[in-house]
Amino acid sequence: MNEYALITGAGRGIGKELALQLAERGYNLLLVARSKGDLDALAQTVATNYQVKALCLSADLSADGAALAVADWCKTLGVPVSILVNNAGYGLWGNFDELDLAAQMNMLKLNISALVELTYYTLPLLKKQSKAFVLNVSSVAAYQAVPSLALYSASKAFVLSFSRALRYEQKQGKVSVTCLCPGPTATGFAQRAGMDALQELAEKFNMSPAEVARVGLKAMFRKKAEIVPGFLNRVSAIAARHLNKSLVERITASLYKK
Repeated sequence: MNEYALITGAGRGIGKELALQLAERGYNLLLVARSKGDLDALAQTVATNYQVKALCLSADLSADGAALAVADWCKTLGVPVSILVNNAGYGLWGNFDELDLAAQMNMLKLNISALVELTYYTLPLLKKQSKAFVLNVSSVAAYQAVPSLALYSASKAFVLSFSRALRYEQKQGKVSVTCLCPGPTATGFAQRAGMDALQELAEKFNMSPAEVARVGLKAMFRKKAEIVPGFLNRVSAIAARHLNKSLVERITASLYKK
């Protein structure tokens, strides 16, 4: 196979597992993340175990112009890109008015703006293929407002809504769009978000990144609109849709209270 998958946030966690599983399927990889060390180690693993190509670009996608630079890198390489995985993102835990505003805006730039920009710039490359896929990684938090994760949950709701709308726009074309909405996953998200106090609780419900990636890729290749891995996470998403919103907010606030 000569096709390439472009994966952001590829150095660790779900992104790393998505890369490994796509390599196992025979896809060459374009790996993007901040940590060059993580990318180089992943590329070496891929080359050794799966005999596919893995090209790396160290970039902070929250920086101005970064998404365009990634797309230009792909164009310069001149390789056939048939999969885009928008996985880069993170959360911040705490009340909105008590967290640093600049840090929160940086999170929104990565979770929303970078995803939108990279999708926009990459769609022309994807449309050159006979069939292509976009996998946007959201969160089960997209299904409800989450006090103390207010902007994070809102950003993931944006990703879900955007993915479904883009999917509809592209349904007569070559590009299928899927949104992956995982729940708690053993990725280090809690530590990055400053949620050390909830780490023990999260570990009781964590799925492995490998399992989340497997479910996500299966849904992507089956051209599903969205997928929530894990039975309890699916129950949570359904409940959030049908229960009184104030009740859902009280429940989530009690789970994630600062």
